[in-house]
Amino acid sequence: MNVIDACWRTNPNWRSHRHQLATCSVGYTGKMTNNIGRDVTNYLVTDPSDDPLNPRPGTLRHAMTNVKGKVWVTFARDMNIKLAKPLLISSFSTIDGRGVNVHIAYGACLFLQRVTNVIIHGIRIHHCVAQGPGPVMGPDRRIVQLGPVDADAIRMMTSSKIWIDHNTLSDCPDGLIDVTRGSTEITISNNRFKFQDKVMLLGHDDGFRRDKDMRVTVVFNHFGPHCQQRMPRIRFGYAHVVNNLYLGWGQYALGGSMNPSIKSQANLFIASHGGNKEITWDSSLNGNFKSIHDVFENGASFRESVDSGAAMRPNYRPDQMFGVADGRTVRSLTNSAGALTCPRTSRC
Repeated sequence: MNVIDACWRTNPNWRSHRHQLATCSVGYTGKMTNNIGRDVTNYLVTDPSDDPLNPRPGTLRHAMTNVKGKVWVTFARDMNIKLAKPLLISSFSTIDGRGVNVHIAYGACLFLQRVTNVIIHGIRIHHCVAQGPGPVMGPDRRIVQLGPVDADAIRMMTSSKIWIDHNTLSDCPDGLIDVTRGSTEITISNNRFKFQDKVMLLGHDDGFRRDKDMRVTVVFNHFGPHCQQRMPRIRFGYAHVVNNLYLGWGQYALGGSMNPSIKSQANLFIASHGGNKEITWDSSLNGNFKSIHDVFENGASFRESVDSGAAMRPNYRPDQMFGVADGRTVRSLTNSAGALTCPRTSRC
């Protein structure tokens, strides 16, 4: 197992110690221990319905709007949730789909706006639908007037300390994960991305210079099959892309503009037969792309734009640090990427 999974999956009694998960994150989020403690509310979702203005008790939206302070959300059974409007996630919340099969699909999806300390784990998010403007209840029962929202699976705006782990994301008309408008301290780990054109966007647009302070760790993810580009694409900020599996790509795998920095470390890049072999794309030709100990198969090639890795260090704090595994072990490290199936009678 990779270092995140080894922290909790080796515990056969993880169901009785769900909050242990918050101690297992690595990378720029650091440890998510602000999400646990004596003051956390454990909330069980029993109802898959959704009312964006008057959420019913037992629904996922009710947990995000009516519970004050820290909330740890679990699900009573397998369920398919079709959101009528984007779900505004509250700060200090954990959505924990382990042990059941939860789909958020064929409606609106997840929106993190000016929040902090959020964990999203073990959810299958796909076939999201773009939304027109309109009111929706947000955290603390505030009515928020949202503008049009693109069909992203998970969209972050001006948010920090967010951990996206062990989700399966696919088939959305826009993107799967957007990190924009000054969002930072993000770790995206152990996810499965598939059947998608634009996968992950880090940075709002070429004019939003606040994203120069963005820091994102992308680790232990499985990209593919049939992912075309943005794994990730980054503007201005810094991404540490490490120990991920790339199962082919279309236009490119790693891209950027506006002088971004991408440290690609010990990833496994498997180019498709007869497809594009070049991994990188830089629209402005001024990015910093560095490959360290990556593994290349089927003719995959990486165009570096910096000579020294010294300036590309992630500069992690002690609570963010983790050991980087040999790129030749990435197949096994990412073998369980995506939402897990957890038998009731054994370890997850």
